[in-house]
Amino acid sequence: MAIGATMHTFTVQLADVDRGVYEELSLRTARQSAETDAFMMTRVLAYCLEYEEGIAFSEGIASADEPAVSVRDLTGRLLAWIEVGAPDAARLHRGSTSAERTAVYTHRDPAKVAAQWTGKRIHRGDEVVLHSFEPGFVEQAAALVERRNDMTLSVTERRIYLELNGTTLSSAIIDQPAQ
Repeated sequence: MAIGATMHTFTVQLADVDRGVYEELSLRTARQSAETDAFMMTRVLAYCLEYEEGIAFSEGIASADEPAVSVRDLTGRLLAWIEVGAPDAARLHRGSTSAERTAVYTHRDPAKVAAQWTGKRIHRGDEVVLHSFEPGFVEQAAALVERRNDMTLSVTERRIYLELNGTTLSSAIIDQPAQ
């Protein structure tokens, strides 16, 4: 954990009906001083929405050579490179050449995020998926985050239902190709 990072814990009841994933998770994530609450919340959502065996957070913004979230098999082979925010085309290219699958979760305007990749070389760019949420959803959720958090996350028909520290929010999960 980097100096100046704030540790947050999330006790998560995950029910992803779309993928048949039902788990209780105990997550610890460090919010770096240069990281916004919305970025950290998007990282937590990405982890939950991508949850499978072998998933892990990286060092976050402090780690330039790793994605925000990754999935590795038992041999250490990189299966999924999952970025958060608005990564540049070079990071997506590196992720797409390193992993079987690359995805981006953003709390920003997805049209502006995707526009920065137009005309740039991204290996298998047509396979990279950009996931976003309805405007304001991540910011509302981020405003509810405390140092210790109780969270219930349900996903059905690409709609997310989030209860965070006693407040309920919902949003569509909007998926689009990165290029």
